[in-house]
Amino acid sequence: MNKQKRFLKLKKITMALLTASMLSSSHFAWSDNELPNLGTAAASTLTIDQENELGDIYMRVQRASRPVVYDPLLNQYITELGNKLVAHAQDVKTPFKFFLIQNDEINAFAFFGGHVGIHTGLFLNANNESELASVYAHEIAHVTQRHLARAMEARARSNPAMIAGLLGSLLLTIAAPEAGMAALATTTGIARQTQINYTRSNEQEADRIGMHTLVDSGFDPDGAYLFFNKLARKYQYATRLPEILQSHPLPKSRITEARNRAAKYPHRYIPASLEFQLAKARVQVRFSDLSPSATLAMFNKQLKLKTFVLKDAALYGKALALFELDKIQQSSAIIKQLLNHNPDNLFYIDTKTDLLIKQKKYQQAITMLEAQYQDKPASQVIAMNLAHAYIEAEKSDKAIPILQDAIFYEWDNMVAYQLLLDAYSKTDNPAMEHYIQAEIMALQANYDGAIDQLNYAHKNSQGDPLQLARIEARIRQFRQYEIEIKKLSKR
Repeated sequence: MNKQKRFLKLKKITMALLTASMLSSSHFAWSDNELPNLGTAAASTLTIDQENELGDIYMRVQRASRPVVYDPLLNQYITELGNKLVAHAQDVKTPFKFFLIQNDEINAFAFFGGHVGIHTGLFLNANNESELASVYAHEIAHVTQRHLARAMEARARSNPAMIAGLLGSLLLTIAAPEAGMAALATTTGIARQTQINYTRSNEQEADRIGMHTLVDSGFDPDGAYLFFNKLARKYQYATRLPEILQSHPLPKSRITEARNRAAKYPHRYIPASLEFQLAKARVQVRFSDLSPSATLAMFNKQLKLKTFVLKDAALYGKALALFELDKIQQSSAIIKQLLNHNPDNLFYIDTKTDLLIKQKKYQQAITMLEAQYQDKPASQVIAMNLAHAYIEAEKSDKAIPILQDAIFYEWDNMVAYQLLLDAYSKTDNPAMEHYIQAEIMALQANYDGAIDQLNYAHKNSQGDPLQLARIEARIRQFRQYEIEIKKLSKR
């Protein structure tokens, strides 16, 4: 199945499930009252459990159709940053899942079930952690205030039969804001000006609540204003706005309000975050449109002119660029220097591991990582690097339990699944190799392919009763889900 057909099938499946989830509600109680300050009105449209189900479906489609970044270091960074903000947010009703999309364009979005996605372009354009955190705080507010559910209620008051098309339009708005807004206008028949006003109402609420979250989490309140101002200047004369400004309008009044809100808080000095600067350097080298040669030149210029924010982050970026250019000795010298100053820094340990594996010094990598794993058994960065080193050293039997533990604690850990697939392929275990491939396909909403892989796993199980029972149970689960999807798709 080619990529376009696969995406259209995913879209059909997703819309069927979205529609079914909405139609499963016992009734719709439309209210003529004004929406309250908090998102309680959404309760008559979607339950929290339904929102979580929709979020899971949406995330599976994201994995299949968009370049989601599966980098343990960056995922750990954005998760820790996001959780820090969530810990200080009000009215949290759902767990949060933060993820990255590889795209240089500036964008961020939130969806049902606490799913918050940002483009890597935000790292490229944010100067400090407070600016990035302000975007996260804003999106977290969209989730806690249940703006998507409230949008459905507000727009469907005039006609509950619009729900199915409205859900599709909302989903499209997230993936392609311009097309989504046009679809909303067609679906609802509501004047476009009314839609814009409601969107601005959402934005004002998310800005206000997000500011409280930002400040309570210890970040600079100027972060939001500075980032808004930067966007306004950058795209002042642009003929095509970036996605974030299509889905999050930025009139002058919004910038002024952000500045006025920030002015109400006392000025606070926030030192530069090394973790943010390291994450930004990693994005610049490995997940941007810049070539390794261009990033090497950029970091060399920063180091020469001393225009860096933090020297160690510029050195780290240079070491990564050198690694990508196969200048292993030069990269190793820089990483050695950085590790001498900060031996437990995960960014440096990760690159040191890559360097040792590149040089086939597997045992050195394993020795270093085993010591770290004893101190940090819960660190996914250390666990994934150690498992990788074991697999490269032809010790896959040692990698497998580490990866199984990782998946137990994080059921959708795609890096762990991919490494586990490599591990089983090297231990001559075709049954488990097909089983893990099925799980990967299921995480991408490809249930047809998952069932095929499970059938192959069944054929290769060599009569192991426990393994056969496990595979058969999973086949039944996926077949039932597939039946439900086909029924829904025909509605």
